[in-house]
Amino acid sequence: MAHMEYNVPSERWPAHPETATMEGKNKFVGFWIFLAGETALFASLFATYLALKDSVPGEDHPLAADLFALPLAFVMTMFLLTSSLTSVYAIYHMRNNNFAKMQLWLGITVLLGLGFLALEIYEFIEYVHHGHTFRSSAFGSAFYFLLGTHGFHVVIGLGWITLLILRNARRGISVYTAAKVNTASLYWHFIDVVWVFIFTIVYLLGVM
Repeated sequence: MAHMEYNVPSERWPAHPETATMEGKNKFVGFWIFLAGETALFASLFATYLALKDSVPGEDHPLAADLFALPLAFVMTMFLLTSSLTSVYAIYHMRNNNFAKMQLWLGITVLLGLGFLALEIYEFIEYVHHGHTFRSSAFGSAFYFLLGTHGFHVVIGLGWITLLILRNARRGISVYTAAKVNTASLYWHFIDVVWVFIFTIVYLLGVM
């Protein structure tokens, strides 16, 4: 069954279009339930990492303090935190029924996310050159599984937002599409919050 577009004239545009319909409300509640499961997933990965971060086969194998470069991790963090801010701007303009600016800020969010991914791939390549691989130690396995899972979520988020930008280019903004944009933005904020924990637990504690 085709979805109705629920186009609303500008003068009657709701303050919160993402929850202006029952479908939008259901998506909002359902997505928070989904994020609860995602939180449990990452909590288990963090616990595994903390348990295995010192498990290396010998003294010649690099530890976190030998590997991690805080300046690079800080730049990656700034990319993601800034992308979270740009997604907030996108939602702000969505709620003000400004389609062009919403699309613009969503596009900037995607670019910042791609910048983060490029730096993370560069970081992984450097670690491999130093002998820190997924199979080199329990520490390596826990590290790459945690950051790889987060990176996979970033890829999903970027693909999701990109598809919304492309589809919205034809559909415009409506209370139906607003619910989709808001859900994607919530997902992106979740990814950013997880990275803040990664930066703190993996990088900052790792170099101490």
